Amino acid sequence: MSTTAPRAYTARVAERFTVVQGGSRADKFLAERLPGRGRRAVADAFEAGQVRINGRRAKKGQMLTAGDVVELDGVVASAGGVPPTPEPDAPLALVHVDARLVVVNKAGGPATHPLDPGELGTVANAVVARWPECASASEAPREGGAAHRLDAGTTGVLVFARDRDAWRWLRAAFHEGRVEKEYLALVVGEVTRAGEIDLPIAQRGARAVVTLDDPAALPATTRFRPERRFRGYTLLRCAAETGRMHQVRAHLAYLETPIVGDATYGSSEGTPRLTGHFLHAARLSLPHPDGGRAVTYEAPLPADRAAVLAALPPI
Repeated sequence: MSTTAPRAYTARVAERFTVVQGGSRADKFLAERLPGRGRRAVADAFEAGQVRINGRRAKKGQMLTAGDVVELDGVVASAGGVPPTPEPDAPLALVHVDARLVVVNKAGGPATHPLDPGELGTVANAVVARWPECASASEAPREGGAAHRLDAGTTGVLVFARDRDAWRWLRAAFHEGRVEKEYLALVVGEVTRAGEIDLPIAQRGARAVVTLDDPAALPATTRFRPERRFRGYTLLRCAAETGRMHQVRAHLAYLETPIVGDATYGSSEGTPRLTGHFLHAARLSLPHPDGGRAVTYEAPLPADRAAVLAALPPI
């Protein structure tokens, strides 16, 4: 059997997008509409002069306003040409399976999909071992059909597509804000009332930063309410109305109530020991690829998270 990895494929495109809501950088706007291409490939397209805004050559950091027309011509390399290596013995907690979707309850620790050829231990490795067709559902084969991502330390509902049309449908639903996401977050501190965080977030490498001073920051809104209270801790139910990277984690840390176990955002000491951090994607509502009917998938807390709650002293 050959050990030569398949080369990343390319897609010849001639795309045009009209900006509905301004405030985004041109490169981020385009990357969101070309899933699977990768940020580096999109950046290269700008450098090669393949991107125009309102007929003029665009810069990747250019800010967009409503009504702008973004055009792309040429060849954009697709990222992730190597599918996940199947791991049939890897554990996988199922929430739902049908002809178009596989929905799992992700554990804390594994990444959603591999970043490098041959990488093992991700959720996608376990999924493609059981449903090989998922590997060809996403435009980037390494994603194994994943329609969205959860951070490695986050648990809960994660959706995979079994065919390309289902994957495109789901990606569009996420990008267009037609997916409702609810999380359970155990935070340090005693939160007594519901609230809303409506503050923009900018990406700083592997971190997200709440900022009012960066023109590249994107609007972000998180609503929360106490679900259970403990001495020194609160279990919050959070609704992410936007889908920014690390949004819930960064917003809660900004309020000085960081998520338990989240060392990236300031909660590594004096908290219960966990694999990952205590952020659980508890509920996901979306339009199903078959006809757009509304469906909701829920995932119970993994056993280690439930054990942490059981050990906390109630108020």
